[in-house]
Amino acid sequence: MCGIVGLYTKKPELQSSLGSLLSAMLAQMADRGPDSAGVAIYRDPVDEESIKVTLQGDQETDWLVIEKKITEGLDATAKISLIASHAVVSLSVDGDTATEWIDRNLDTIRMTSNGRFIEIFKEKGHPNKVIDSFSLQNMAGTHALGHTRMATESRVTTEHSHPFSTGMDLCLVHNGSLSNHNQLREKLSAEGIRFQTDNDSEVAAGYLTWRLKQGASLKEALEAALVDLDGFYTFAIGTKNGFAVLRDPIACKPAVLAETDDWVAMSSEYRSIAQLPGNKKAKVWEPNPATIYSWERES
Repeated sequence: MCGIVGLYTKKPELQSSLGSLLSAMLAQMADRGPDSAGVAIYRDPVDEESIKVTLQGDQETDWLVIEKKITEGLDATAKISLIASHAVVSLSVDGDTATEWIDRNLDTIRMTSNGRFIEIFKEKGHPNKVIDSFSLQNMAGTHALGHTRMATESRVTTEHSHPFSTGMDLCLVHNGSLSNHNQLREKLSAEGIRFQTDNDSEVAAGYLTWRLKQGASLKEALEAALVDLDGFYTFAIGTKNGFAVLRDPIACKPAVLAETDDWVAMSSEYRSIAQLPGNKKAKVWEPNPATIYSWERES
C-alpha cells in the first residue's frame, strides 16, 4: 500500500520548519506503511568541488574508524556528522570517486545518497519511531520527500526502505508495482547503474539516472519512463532544485497535490496535507494519469 509525502518550500521563511512539517505529514501515513520509513531532505549544500554522502551503519559501527579509512583512502578532507544510525560525510572529492571507493572498501556500510544537497535517512520500524530516531522535526531545508512502506514485493529491511537514490542528488519514492523491473535491472546494470537491492522501486530510480546521464532532462526522462516502465505507480522524484510527481496511465494508486503561495505538497492522502499551515486556502487537485508535475528553483 505505502504512503508518500513531499513538501517544497517557496519562501525562505518556511525552510526552518521543513522537518517539523514533513514529520507531521509522514506520521499521517504511518498506517499505510508501518514496516519502515525514510526521508530525503535537501539542505546545507557543500561547495561545487566537494560531495556529501549519507552512510548507514549499525550499532557496532565505529564511525571514527570509518572516518579515518575514508580520509586516508581517498586522500581527502572529510567532515562527518552522526545522525542516529547514519552519518553524513562531506568530502573534498568528486561524487564518482567517492561512490566507487566506498563501494569497494566499506562493505559493511550502505550508502543511501550522494550529492551536494541530498541526505537520505531510513530505517525499518514504525514511522513515528523512525521520525524520532533521526530528530526529523528539527531539520531545516528547502524541500523533502518521505515514504512509509508496507512491504509486498521484498523483505522488511532498512536497505529495502525508500527513498532510493541512484545518482547525484536524485531520489525516488514509489507506491505501486513494476512488472518488468528484473529485465530492466539487468539492462541498467550493464550500463553501469549501481543497485543495492532487488526492490523494483530502486530500478525506477536507476532508470531515471540512466536517462539523465544520457543527457535527457528530467521531463524527458519521465516521458520515456511512461513507455519503458511497465506497471502501476505513483512516483515522487527529488532533485537538487525541486521535485516532480508522475502517475502511470491508469493511475490506480492514490495521489493528491496542493499548492499555496508558500508551498507545494503532495501525499497519498489529503490528511497529510491538512497538517500544513494555510491548507484551507490551498489549490487541491488529483494529478492526472501520465502527466508530469514539477516544481524547481533555478540552478
